[in-house]
Amino acid sequence: MKILVIGAAGMVGRKLVAAFCSRGEVGGRTISALMLVDIIAPDKPDFAGPVTTIAADLSQAGEAEALIAHRPDMIFHLAAIVSGEAEADFDKGYRVNLDGTRLLFDAIRLARKPYFPKLVFTSSIAVFGEPLPDVIGDTQHLTPLTSYGTQKAICELLLADYSRRGFFDGIGIRLPTIVIRPGKPNKAASGFYSSILREPLVGQEAVLPVEESVRHWFASPRAAVGFLLRAAELDTAPLGQIRTLTMPGLSASVGEEIEALRRVAGAKAVKLIRREPDATVAKIVAGWPGNFDASRARALGFAAETSFDEIIRVHIEDELEGRLPELS
Repeated sequence: MKILVIGAAGMVGRKLVAAFCSRGEVGGRTISALMLVDIIAPDKPDFAGPVTTIAADLSQAGEAEALIAHRPDMIFHLAAIVSGEAEADFDKGYRVNLDGTRLLFDAIRLARKPYFPKLVFTSSIAVFGEPLPDVIGDTQHLTPLTSYGTQKAICELLLADYSRRGFFDGIGIRLPTIVIRPGKPNKAASGFYSSILREPLVGQEAVLPVEESVRHWFASPRAAVGFLLRAAELDTAPLGQIRTLTMPGLSASVGEEIEALRRVAGAKAVKLIRREPDATVAKIVAGWPGNFDASRARALGFAAETSFDEIIRVHIEDELEGRLPELS
């Protein structure tokens, strides 16, 4: 089985590729080759079979067709620009997040037949916006209040329609906000959810731009990779026409997040969080959902963490070699 990962240089993409290298199979099918794509060519992983790394921009004419010419059996479309950047640059957001996705879908549709790949698409809980119930169920209407959320919602509809028409076997997964993201902060409006934990855990200051009462929906990078692997192996027949699932996660307020940091790393870590209100960030996240009933996904075998302490410990195990540095 040949696998194409678009967005392979991103955090989740790198971890997904590492899982492929470790497992060597998906859903009982041996991985024979990997094609890894991003706007900058991804690093080449240690994989037993052939690996191709490519720098490509799907929103440019001919790029998607060139990738699909290799006829991958399974495609993971993870590439996107993040929420804050999509809001700040309207044209770029629609070009990358919508036009690039549509061009990929059409390249598959127009490929020489027979060709019917499995396609896993990462969407976002940003497709939902106020007014919202306290707990959002699987039948909630999509009401995005950001350009990023709108772009993802449109792509969800395209995924369902192209699957209905038999062009590919598509499944979408709405990711919670993924924390704790390793590395440096990105331009996502949600980035502070990671930074107020990640930086204090290693003795650095972090800025909190919103009130501690703000509630949100979370899962770890480890859980995100698990979602993608489960989606890849899942029989999509039970999904019917509703091809996108909201992933399980943990509902927590910023204050609860900070208290988990206190329990795991102590008061010295918490003191490194500096309150610095940002009206723009606060406005964006205020319209995001805070709690879900992800029963449909859970019934299909998707799972995530159940406490913020667990999310922090996953980060310590996966990114800090299982131990915290001594905080001065």
